Amino acid sequence: MSSHAPIGVFDSGLGGLSVVRQIRKDMPQETVLYFGDSAHAPYGLRPPEEIRGFCFSICDRFIEQGVKAIVVACNTATAAAVNDLRARYDIPIIGMEPALKVACDRGNGVRQHIVVAATPLTLKEHKFEVLMDRFDSQHDIRKQPCPDLVGIVESGRLADRDLVMRTLHGYFDCYDREHTDSVVLGCTHFVFYRDYFRELFPHSAILDGNEGTVRHLSVVLESLGKLAEDGRRGEVVVANSKDSQAVLDLSHELLGE
Repeated sequence: MSSHAPIGVFDSGLGGLSVVRQIRKDMPQETVLYFGDSAHAPYGLRPPEEIRGFCFSICDRFIEQGVKAIVVACNTATAAAVNDLRARYDIPIIGMEPALKVACDRGNGVRQHIVVAATPLTLKEHKFEVLMDRFDSQHDIRKQPCPDLVGIVESGRLADRDLVMRTLHGYFDCYDREHTDSVVLGCTHFVFYRDYFRELFPHSAILDGNEGTVRHLSVVLESLGKLAEDGRRGEVVVANSKDSQAVLDLSHELLGE
């Protein structure tokens, strides 16, 4: 397979476009095929077996398109399906993981107070439980499901400040925001709320896994000799399971195009 082959990136909807933005920043020479499954969003409220079915269908499509790697740009889909995807396909499958280790390491040995914001399924899945078990004895880690945040992005209401802040206050006013060290954005949709989270938690680090995921993607492709050469101009091709021009327009808006 040529190093010029595209990278497939998918999400339950539009959140994975935040990962594509990071790829465009760090790996501008790469071509990305993005698929948003907005017709089935949000994944975070669906049973795992249903999510796995969606993921297989999307990845089969990517394989037919000749991708050299697939990024599961969705924490929920990663938790539900990444092991099965890796068993099914013989190309690299890169998943997402909430940046909990980064949040814990920031303290340099001092106990950290951390809030993890994610979808209900991500927080309930075994994969996240294993991650929690590594750190929760040394740190104060609180899990906060935020299902409504996905719908706000999907419906194009991210700029509705009153709606967004009202929703965030509903989820986070129960926390001591003055003494929260970090907020981990454990859903790629939530990365689009970064400025809102900074306003709500002015004394906290706002962390996500996008940069680490893209760095891992680059390392894997380089190890296989599959990185596109520097200086090449890549592109992003967007598709969505919801056949709507409005969804495609919103996708390009979220990409910053």
